Amino acid sequence: MTDYFEFYGLPVSFNPDQVLVKKKFYEFSKRYHPDFFINESDEKQAEVLEMSTVNNKAYQVLSDPQRRLHYILELKEVLTEGENYVLPQSFLMEMMEVNEVLMDMQFDPDAEKLAALKNEVAGIEKAISDEIIALTSDFDVKSEAEQIKSLAAVKDLYYRNKYLLRIKDSIKAASK
Repeated sequence: MTDYFEFYGLPVSFNPDQVLVKKKFYEFSKRYHPDFFINESDEKQAEVLEMSTVNNKAYQVLSDPQRRLHYILELKEVLTEGENYVLPQSFLMEMMEVNEVLMDMQFDPDAEKLAALKNEVAGIEKAISDEIIALTSDFDVKSEAEQIKSLAAVKDLYYRNKYLLRIKDSIKAASK
């Protein structure tokens, strides 16, 4: 996995300086623009194209908070592809209640209940987001032990949020 922070010469951070990220992106866009290497060997053109691709991916990831969060969890080897993460029982019970309301609305649509459910889910989502911000805002200055502890908590919140996105999709479908 390419370390996009290293590629841009930045420290790993959940909140990198976006002005600097954009500056690095533009700098590397100019440096690795394929049009400047049109008369070079096929090998050099392929290398430049690869660097240009890495630059574009780095910018996409580092400029998007959700993608950056996922990326850092993978980079720090806290999140693994295909992992069967088990969410806490309390959260699952809360989501079961939300799902039951959604199922009831399939048979008995109710705009008022749907609006209340949307508000409830938005509240849960905001609480998760606020907790992620609290855990990641000073991540850079924490000790390694504190970082590891924070990463475990952020991972849990990441999976909760991922679950909520599926709920929101179901709500959107119920709204139609």
